[in-house]
Amino acid sequence: MSRLVESFRRGGVFVWLSGTTLAFCLAMILGLVGYLAAKGMGYFWPRPLVQVQTATGPVLGEITGQEPARGEETAKIQFRVGNRDIFGQDFRWIPTAGLAAPTFPKDAILIERLEYGPFIGRIVSLSHEGRVVATGPAAFSEALNRLPEAGRLRRQIHSIEKGRVGDLNQRIERVRLSRRKLEAGGDTAGLQALDAKAADLQTAYDQLQASLEQSRAQARAWTLGLQTADGQTKDCPLGSVVRVVPANAMTPFGKLGVYLSRLWEFVADDPRESNTEGGIFPAIFGTVMMVLVMSVLVVPLGVITALYLREYARQGWLVRAVRVAVNNLAGVPSIVFGVFGLGFFVYGVGGGIDSLFFSETLPTPTYGTGGILWASLTLALLTVPVVVVATEEALGAVARSQREASLAMGATKWQTLWNVVLPSATPGILTGLILAVARGAGEVAPLMLTGVVKLAPSMPMDGSFPFLHLDRKFMHLGFHIYDVGFQSPNSEAAKPMVFMTAFLLLLVVVILNLFALNLRRKLRARLGGSTF
Repeated sequence: MSRLVESFRRGGVFVWLSGTTLAFCLAMILGLVGYLAAKGMGYFWPRPLVQVQTATGPVLGEITGQEPARGEETAKIQFRVGNRDIFGQDFRWIPTAGLAAPTFPKDAILIERLEYGPFIGRIVSLSHEGRVVATGPAAFSEALNRLPEAGRLRRQIHSIEKGRVGDLNQRIERVRLSRRKLEAGGDTAGLQALDAKAADLQTAYDQLQASLEQSRAQARAWTLGLQTADGQTKDCPLGSVVRVVPANAMTPFGKLGVYLSRLWEFVADDPRESNTEGGIFPAIFGTVMMVLVMSVLVVPLGVITALYLREYARQGWLVRAVRVAVNNLAGVPSIVFGVFGLGFFVYGVGGGIDSLFFSETLPTPTYGTGGILWASLTLALLTVPVVVVATEEALGAVARSQREASLAMGATKWQTLWNVVLPSATPGILTGLILAVARGAGEVAPLMLTGVVKLAPSMPMDGSFPFLHLDRKFMHLGFHIYDVGFQSPNSEAAKPMVFMTAFLLLLVVVILNLFALNLRRKLRARLGGSTF
């Protein structure tokens, strides 16, 4: 008993309690991340195609869920039957009572398409320009042989549409706006030159469109004849086929190849089918770019504010009130910052910029609408209290002797701050930046008002001058989770995307934080401080 009392007095009990609590929190975090990874990563592994005979006919698909018997209700199995353009739904619940033994037909295939989700059934024929060239197993083999060429042609068409066609459209639009500006100013001298340039651009555009139509015709030339388990038929252009998966006839290495292909598509491709299929690369790019722009904006603002409050402002009731206000800003709901960003940045500052510099485009706004710049500024205001508090603590931790030694050598106060205080406080400033990144990367509510969209036609950075387009709207992983999870018309198909996108958002935040932590460690080591 005396030992317990002595341990309690010395604080040993509280040390063990803190350690246990920390271990419990870490276990919960790892459990959450593991659950998201398992539910998300498992979605890409090819599942067997199961066929069962029901009272209404055969059903072929992937088993995606089960429900046990409850009271008078019998047990049910959820099948992903696909073929939304034929059946009108992707998933079906089938009672297990009276079902015959399931079979796994070797000729069953899953075809991932650009539209209407996957097709699950069989390939019965392959046609070229309306003429059947192969049937049965020969059609399947020939389709697999021609699929890489069809994919290459599809990617080429997509690249031209987003690259050269988009660039020509922008150049034509710039010429139109320049012509409109000259007409408004009464300057007709340069109109002929602009008209000639516009005619040349339009000719190039028409030639490119003709080439595109020819490529699209080539992509539609080869057609698959498909058949569902209940005998219904469907024609599918080979150019719209993303992947053919004969799940029941694949080796483990073949399934691994499909798994890696799907995973790469998810990370590097554009979304399709209302964001429930395809990839999320634009959302990854938009999230990282927004965080980087926010960091560039929030660090100078937070550091300058902290420097003034700590080093220059005369301490008194006003400075104390400012500090209280800064600390209270951290508790303001994020949606309030979104409303402020919409009113001040988008309508106020952006509308003023349009009136001064982009009057020829009005009433279509350029900066007077949501964009990645305004979203980043809004999140910078949201996270600036974190940077201000961390910077003030870092400035206060710099030894007084270092300041006095610099001043004794004849340096001014600003030179002391710039050459002595700020370098020593940099690791602490980076700590504030790390916390700001962790806070800003997961925010969604302010972005919904200041620039995030469900699907962005073009990214904020591309190969078109001026390369960085801060006025453009963007996609974000957090908003993508909200949109797919709660706004998708096909909620069952969207579930795996929600888990995988959430896991990827955590991964992006961790990578950004690890980068900042490594930079802080190197700075501390160079300055002779602790590396922990």
